[in-house]
Amino acid sequence: MKATAKPAKALLSPKDHALVMIDHQSQMAFNTKSIDVTNLRTNAGILAHTAKGFNVPTIISTISKDTFAGPLFDEITDAFPNAEVTDRTTSNAWEDENFIARINAIGKDRLVICGLWTSVCCNGPVLSALDQGYEVYVVTDACGDCTPEAHERAVERMIQAGARPLTALTYLLELQRDWARVETYDLTTGIAKKYGGAFGIGISYAKTMFGE
Repeated sequence: MKATAKPAKALLSPKDHALVMIDHQSQMAFNTKSIDVTNLRTNAGILAHTAKGFNVPTIISTISKDTFAGPLFDEITDAFPNAEVTDRTTSNAWEDENFIARINAIGKDRLVICGLWTSVCCNGPVLSALDQGYEVYVVTDACGDCTPEAHERAVERMIQAGARPLTALTYLLELQRDWARVETYDLTTGIAKKYGGAFGIGISYAKTMFGE
């Protein structure tokens, strides 16, 4: 066997997928207990700003935005202030014709999905997309549920069906993947400094103290 210097096909790149963010809304966050809501919002911000910066086709969907679940997280609207948002009545977005029209219009067979709650807003579309032959990645720390068990069982169920789990920071670094890609270097480090926790602080420290 001889190794070659090329990435695995399972690794994401900016042009090979669409990002789907479902129901990151006020009411859905009120009873989210499996993750601290501040961390959840931060992770949603990483995803949104990464997709915006790397020009990843992005679908944002809400449920009963004006009558029940309320506005999207600011971290998402800051990245996509003029985004088309598909509002629905169905808890499973994949059963909404307008949502499916957007999936079909983008035409990607690889989807990265997250949503609130994990067991409903994320689980339904993920299982439905897998059933129809899509390749699906789930950003597990940009999802949350009423209890840790509800979140964990939903993630297990999606993985058992064939979904691939990853985290928001992994998503950012996987799209960059080579620090020699200078055209997105400042974008990547900028998102990390703002939303990347200890990793972002480390970048700020290195730049300030060593000019690196």
